[in-house]
Amino acid sequence: MKNEEATKAVAYKRLKLSSTSFADNGMIPALYTCEGININPPLDIEQIPDEAKCLVLIVDDPDAPSKTWVHWIIWNIPVTHHIKENEVHGVEGVNDSGHHHYDGPCPPSGTHRYFFKVYALNDLLDLPASADKVQLEKAMSGLIVGFGEIVGLYKLGS
Repeated sequence: MKNEEATKAVAYKRLKLSSTSFADNGMIPALYTCEGININPPLDIEQIPDEAKCLVLIVDDPDAPSKTWVHWIIWNIPVTHHIKENEVHGVEGVNDSGHHHYDGPCPPSGTHRYFFKVYALNDLLDLPASADKVQLEKAMSGLIVGFGEIVGLYKLGS
């Protein structure tokens, strides 16, 4: 089974994910990109299942030239309905730039889609901060009780 299949929403409760900074399939403001100050945008999460013990956030770009590019992974986020701008509560893993923090959109050409995916888990994860997306997806497989996503778009110079 591919790792991405392990985290697809099948029988989970649907989380409602939104942002006050951009609409689903809308343009992400430059503030949250490599052309701005490169901080994470605010996210609002609704309909979190009662059995959720923590949240996981994965931000990636499937339009990157060589592969789906991981911009941010963070797990063991205490259950919350609001992830504030430039706020981190949880363990940040390694993104595809080799960093342990949010790296905002910075597409080499054209308009790219950035998927902000939130998972509600029924248990905390015991993962080292050196973990990457593949290790995170493997660890959370079988623990997912909710899933939601919002897609933002970005093109350099927009």
